[in-house]
Amino acid sequence: MDQKEISTVPEPSGSRRGSLLERVEQFLFMEARLQDTHAYDEWEALWTEDAIYWVPANGATNPEMQMSIIYDNRSRIGVRVSQLKTGRHHTQTPRSELARIVSNVELVEQTRGEVEARANVFIFEDNLRGETLWAARNEYRLRVSDTGFMMVRKKVSLVNNHKPISTLSFLI
Repeated sequence: MDQKEISTVPEPSGSRRGSLLERVEQFLFMEARLQDTHAYDEWEALWTEDAIYWVPANGATNPEMQMSIIYDNRSRIGVRVSQLKTGRHHTQTPRSELARIVSNVELVEQTRGEVEARANVFIFEDNLRGETLWAARNEYRLRVSDTGFMMVRKKVSLVNNHKPISTLSFLI
């Protein structure tokens, strides 16, 4: 990938500071903060209408043909957020305390107003069951809009997804 090419993505209004990589990093850091603080409406607003949110199971490569932990379109993302906001997810009563570290952010590709990136994410979860550490390799497709980046696709590949997962009832 040519760094000169990728830096030509049009800059959204209001975010003319920093390189493309720095702007992508800041977006991913903000998304992590919204997830950690249970800012569900703000997190949901980051998604495009044609969005896909995918957490594959057992190294699956095709969500249409193989089992997934999560495989949501935009409508289903909205349902998931609504369920979390009701307080009826008993595994989230009280809500988990979360802290994420987003690292190793890389730009993968840039095409027609969209940027593909990947990052490693480490999540600390504390709840009534105890403490859990989650590690993931995330892939993102971000679309440039007038207000900044929007998420078109997010794939969360849990490092230990081949093992039983007791519960995953927060925004991964």
